[in-house]
Amino acid sequence: MTGNAENDQRYDQEPARHRRDKGLQRRRILIGGGTVALAGGLAAAGFASADTPSATTVTSDASASATSGVCTLTAEVTEGPYSLDGALIREDIREEKEGVEVQYTFTVVDQDNDCAPLADALVELWHCDALGEYSGFVGKNGHTEDDDGTFLRGGVLTDSDGGASIVSIWPGHYVSRAVHVHMRVHTDVTLADGTYTGGTLVHTGQLFFDADLNEEVQATSPYADNTTAETSLGDDTIYDDGGAASGLLTLTALGSDVSDGYTATLTVGVSTS
Repeated sequence: MTGNAENDQRYDQEPARHRRDKGLQRRRILIGGGTVALAGGLAAAGFASADTPSATTVTSDASASATSGVCTLTAEVTEGPYSLDGALIREDIREEKEGVEVQYTFTVVDQDNDCAPLADALVELWHCDALGEYSGFVGKNGHTEDDDGTFLRGGVLTDSDGGASIVSIWPGHYVSRAVHVHMRVHTDVTLADGTYTGGTLVHTGQLFFDADLNEEVQATSPYADNTTAETSLGDDTIYDDGGAASGLLTLTALGSDVSDGYTATLTVGVSTS
């Protein structure tokens, strides 16, 4: 697998304003220790089972191992062709986009500091809407809709426990990729006018969803209006079946119906050196 796996006929069409693709740097380093540092962060990230009996939690062996005090460096992958600089600083990135609500909760830990929670780091997300279109690039995946350049993009700073919460929708799909969310983590950013400048990029990754739950979501409205071909998680060129270490989210249902939404949690191990 290479860092150019997401190019497939789109890079030559993109405007010059998107960030240059990073080379694939697939790292998965397991280290011991850091048990005390991780304890609070993992609790905040919600790795425990849901409080209500009706809720359904989908997790992975990799995330379960993190609760035992093993610090996992989250895999670095290509940021893809649809990134933009200057994300808005906000907790809710949905704007007017319809879809199944997802409440993301991340705990960011620093592998280079004994897995201590990383405070004041900017966690940035961006992903496509239910029809597979990205803001700033609408039309690249075959649909015509309004494009304000900001929907389903944004980020927040981590708190003292390394926690960051963002509300969005479950992404749709487009040709050649499984359903996914893009993530970047920055340190030492400067906030001004509702956005950020400067800083150091310490993590570029992608987040993935349980295949069975995704099938249920994609069958509902408005996702079902997207008639483009969908790539399964098992056939995706980026996800390598590495569980939480490769960005697989822990999902917990917010109710008894798919439309009620989900929480999505992940401990993100980064390297600040």
